[in-house]
Amino acid sequence: MAFKENETVYIEDAGGKRHWIRVAPGMVRVQSLGAIDGSRFLDMDDGDTLTLMGKDYTAFRPGLMELMTSLDRGAQVITPKDAATILAYCDVKCGDRVLEVGAGSGGLTTALLHAVAPGGSVHTLELKEENAVRAGKNVSRTGLDAFWSYSIGDARSAEPPEGPFDALTMDMPDPWLALDNLSPVLRPGGRLCAYVPNMNQVESVVVALRERGFADVCALENLQRMLEVHSGGVRPAFDMLGHTGYMVFARKRAQKGA
Repeated sequence: MAFKENETVYIEDAGGKRHWIRVAPGMVRVQSLGAIDGSRFLDMDDGDTLTLMGKDYTAFRPGLMELMTSLDRGAQVITPKDAATILAYCDVKCGDRVLEVGAGSGGLTTALLHAVAPGGSVHTLELKEENAVRAGKNVSRTGLDAFWSYSIGDARSAEPPEGPFDALTMDMPDPWLALDNLSPVLRPGGRLCAYVPNMNQVESVVVALRERGFADVCALENLQRMLEVHSGGVRPAFDMLGHTGYMVFARKRAQKGA
């Protein structure tokens, strides 16, 4: 499918360096490349090649991985390895309504939107306006911003958006303090994820979930290591993407008599 006007794409050189472009007629400015004719991309498709200033590039439509790893970052992002686990454990799928606490830089928001669109939606409750604005800029690159909304408030006390929601994700320092405020808008059988950096936080949220009768409470972390693959030899990379955050998952039981 050919690129469309206002779509965000990237071009990649032989060394893997990427340059991001918003497809548009006329001259567009590309960082480190200067001004180029944006209308050239209107006739191109995913994987096509072009030559700029004597150098060959391949044009690609970004997928979830490329979008998440090229965010305009401010707050710490939830990495693709953790986002994929959250999507799986929370069973996030097309048509679901998701309530997200903490926009960060929009990494998890991007992953959630890719999963729920076009039949579902994501609403983000964010404490700081600046984080929501940054996340919104990153979300706009996905072309899925029509399925996203946000509000500013403290998850521990602000009135939550109208439910029911199929999933609740919480990226905040003390998610156990927001459970009583937010769990009422999570549907019975709905799934919850709390994302925290420290083990004492894991203990606090697990205890709070168990005290409130949540089912299937579990906690985990992901460690990821790439492989160095060369002709005649393969070994693990010396560097690895180790601890980024702990994830606590649970599922809401219906109230007795409901």
